Amino acid sequence: MRLILLGPPGAGKGTQAARVCDAHGLVHLSTGDLLRAAVGAGTDLGKEAKAFMDAGNLVPDTLVLALVRERLEQPDAAAGFLLDGFPRNVSQAEALAADLGDRGVEKVIHMKLEDEEIVQRLLARGREDDTEAVIRNRLEVYSNETAPLIAHFDGQGLLVTIDAQGSMDEVFDRIAGVLSDSNAGASA
Repeated sequence: MRLILLGPPGAGKGTQAARVCDAHGLVHLSTGDLLRAAVGAGTDLGKEAKAFMDAGNLVPDTLVLALVRERLEQPDAAAGFLLDGFPRNVSQAEALAADLGDRGVEKVIHMKLEDEEIVQRLLARGREDDTEAVIRNRLEVYSNETAPLIAHFDGQGLLVTIDAQGSMDEVFDRIAGVLSDSNAGASA
């Protein structure tokens, strides 16, 4: 299984990604984790990324793609993977498709959640940087970056949108239903 999990901040992507990966024996690839690991290990890519991160800048697509490409080439990813938080835009999606070739992504699961629910969830976390203004800005950035990406994957017949409202178990059950439909060969 080769999956992408899309969703706004606070939709529960990290939690659900871990559960899906455990249930299906997939490698969980989070670009944030990959960046932190590369920086921590002091790899060439990590050193390059650290310079951008230390300056408070976004790590360029080319560097993020190189990290993802490097990780997908490792043997454990051959059995299947779930990309969490990547791609973030259509150009990253197109580059990923070119890298993967005929072993491309099989399904993109879009976890949809209303903005007001996201704001309440993130405020409840109690993190210092989770002010309402910051959260709403992150949601606007996500919406601007992701709307074209959702249309891109939908146009390829890969997108399935699920409701991310509810308990962790309810959301996981929705995702599991989509994946069991895929495995049975049915269209989801």
